[in-house]
Amino acid sequence: MSGNASSSPSTVFAAVALGIITGATAVAAVWAAAPLIGYIVGISAATMTLYAYDKRAAVKNRMRVPERVLHGLALLGGSPAALVSQRIFRHKTSKASFRIWFWLIVLFQIAVIAVAVWWHWHPPAWLPEGLRAPGA
Repeated sequence: MSGNASSSPSTVFAAVALGIITGATAVAAVWAAAPLIGYIVGISAATMTLYAYDKRAAVKNRMRVPERVLHGLALLGGSPAALVSQRIFRHKTSKASFRIWFWLIVLFQIAVIAVAVWWHWHPPAWLPEGLRAPGA
């Protein structure tokens, strides 16, 4: 493998994940489903696929999925699939640094959701009326 960025493991596995996500989103559009549904299915499928591949690669001593790719997928919405994958494949469950970063990502996501819910029901005074939720 050459040393350029276009063939780095991170780039290769990120491209695979992007292909899965794009494919699922396109299928959702064809089926007249909300693109968000396609994205959620895609990010979950990509996350589970790369966890499964990485577990197999670890056993077979092949090119591994970089942890930053697995964490990136979790951060972009694949954290439920990552947690399920960790349990199903018994993978990435004992490495402390990986687990710490994973749970920090989950806490960050929970905080973002909590703020979004709070703002939905208690919009700041500076937010224009057209951007406020009905009845808020």
